[in-house]
Amino acid sequence: QRDFKMDTAAFSEDVDKKVFIVGSELVENYTVYIIEVTVGNHKWTIKHRYSDFHDLHERLTAEKKIDKPLLPPKKIIGKNSKSIVEKRQKELEVYLQTLLVTFPVAAPKVLSCFLHFHQYEISGITAALAEELFHKGEVLLLAGEVFTLRPLQLYAITQQLKLAKPTCSSGDAKADMGHILDFTCRLKYLKISGTRGVVGTSNIQEDGLTFDLSIFKALLQIEINDCNSSQIIGLPTLKPCLATLNVHRSVSSMMDLLVPEASEFPLWVAEGVSTDCPVTTVIPTWKTLTTLDMSHNHIRCIDHSVKLIPEVEFLDLSYNQLSVVDHLQHLYNLVHLDLSYNRLTGLEGVHTRLGNIKTLNLAGNQMDSLAGLSKLYSLVNLDLSSNRLGQLEEVRYIGPLPCLERLSLADNPLCIVPDYRTKVLAQFWDRASEVCLDSSAPTEKELDTVEVLKAIQKAKEAKALAELLKTSELCFFRIHHCYLVFRSWFSAYQQWGGGGGGCLCSPCSCDSLW
Repeated sequence: QRDFKMDTAAFSEDVDKKVFIVGSELVENYTVYIIEVTVGNHKWTIKHRYSDFHDLHERLTAEKKIDKPLLPPKKIIGKNSKSIVEKRQKELEVYLQTLLVTFPVAAPKVLSCFLHFHQYEISGITAALAEELFHKGEVLLLAGEVFTLRPLQLYAITQQLKLAKPTCSSGDAKADMGHILDFTCRLKYLKISGTRGVVGTSNIQEDGLTFDLSIFKALLQIEINDCNSSQIIGLPTLKPCLATLNVHRSVSSMMDLLVPEASEFPLWVAEGVSTDCPVTTVIPTWKTLTTLDMSHNHIRCIDHSVKLIPEVEFLDLSYNQLSVVDHLQHLYNLVHLDLSYNRLTGLEGVHTRLGNIKTLNLAGNQMDSLAGLSKLYSLVNLDLSSNRLGQLEEVRYIGPLPCLERLSLADNPLCIVPDYRTKVLAQFWDRASEVCLDSSAPTEKELDTVEVLKAIQKAKEAKALAELLKTSELCFFRIHHCYLVFRSWFSAYQQWGGGGGGCLCSPCSCDSLW
């Protein structure tokens, strides 16, 4: 069975629907028939025993939708024999094909469920969702809970809205598309969870299904997992109210998500930004977006699309492929930044791009120096665990940071140094008691040891200063001695041999220089 990425042409009002029974298998003491259903260009398989057919038939006849003799009769003796199974397989296939001809536009609910239309076919999918929301929609909205939809469901809604047909073709008011649209207009919290590979027993691949988010008018938060950014249509329509955007395993570029218009208008500029360069369009910013989580993607760089998210306070780019940090100077409100598990080796001059940052997570990178962090004066929380820091001296770059309260250095090579904790805490001098190291506050014993280390350090510094002063004094006396010798020689020179030509540097001017 070939994989198939559905497109708009796959569904239309006169799309072909076919059903075949392609085989059977014996399960315990009964026979299961393998049914292949084809709608347009996609198909799926289901399995049913004869009793399932019988139940379907009973319900259809009870609703007076078909004639009772249509189903082949039940067999008692030899029901699992090869000849009877093959004969019944053909009869049941004709039965199902007759049902599809009988209901060419909208299958009854019981038949739709029997053929799994509610899982794989757009009319069945939307009808099932509409009925669910008819019963539970108001309760879900009042509870303010996150509602989960699959790309296949969103695709089905998108395609149904394109068709020139009533919103309730089945005649069942509970299955009216209006229930879906009313719900999506008021929903505030949405999660979209896709899948990789085919869906169930079908040849449908969800990551090839496009869907339109413009039906959502009040979303505050959306989470998108395991999709492709090229599938998503209408994301910019969420700008007026969206506060939190989470996207995982779905994008390779921030631009693709934040500025989908860039593919059509490459010379764009963010709203409110002046430029002298030629511009093809001005793109509105995400005025209400304060949290952006794009962790677990394949992002290689932070591009200038961040100009469109000036209100973002929390940015999570962990588990990507970043090797440099650029353009974050445009995020004036950024206070929390997660860059953990990327490919960062150093952050030279990062303070020019992260002026107001309070929480910085750099765990799981390849950092071997902390020199670039020395001017992050507003930093409160810093995670440097699982890097390549091997020298305790690196801590001196962050020791003077006045607001730092929580520091993690776990799983670095320097952690094997004897008395590692006290030696790190000593780098913070009088603030050692205020720093929580590796999720543990300093103990009294550690603080006592820190005081000893500080005293030793001060003694070393005092001794070094004394040595410096002593050396400086000795140098001064030597230079002064040379000066006196020079003056004595110069006076003799003027008196006995060089007085006639004058002096380039008279004694009085030499005195002023010395």
